[in-house]
Amino acid sequence: MSHATKSGEKSRKDDFLLAMYRETWGNINRHILVVWQSVAALLGAFAVLALIEKKVLPIDLACALLVLICAWVGAHVIDSNYWFARNLIIITNIERQFLSRHDARLIHPYFLKDRPPSMLDHLYVQACLAGGVLALVIGWHFFTRVTPGFASPLSNFDPARVLPYLVFIVSAGCLMRLRKKQKKATAWLIRESPGAPVE
Repeated sequence: MSHATKSGEKSRKDDFLLAMYRETWGNINRHILVVWQSVAALLGAFAVLALIEKKVLPIDLACALLVLICAWVGAHVIDSNYWFARNLIIITNIERQFLSRHDARLIHPYFLKDRPPSMLDHLYVQACLAGGVLALVIGWHFFTRVTPGFASPLSNFDPARVLPYLVFIVSAGCLMRLRKKQKKATAWLIRESPGAPVE
């Protein structure tokens, strides 16, 4: 094989890797934007409270809906964070094709070692917002709708009051399952594509 052919193949590979590098960062940006859209939906969900006040929506159903929206935001946070982690692994592997140990001082040292997946700070803030809203909704519902019923006879039990807690339990199970699935996919990528050693 001639030197020109080898050079042409290397150039095509470099072009491909650079295009993939840009697209991977694009994937990260898209998933970050999805979380902001979720937060906007979470804040907009407080319009539900106005519907409660106008007696358009029953209070128990409205609280269950708010719990569901908080879980939805949590699902987007989990999905976006693990998407970020996997794309960062791919980006690091691509950087190792171009950078040497010397570049750790000239550019950045992050490509030298694999970084364990962790929660991004701004996604953590989104998760705290959803968790705070969830705690307020559940706490408010419990003290205004459930606690007064403790002194009432069992015949006055209203099954609708259980709805927010059922939604909470089912949502928590779904979020744990989603996190487990995403964690498994990330571990598989780390195992199958460890990347080239840095020279």
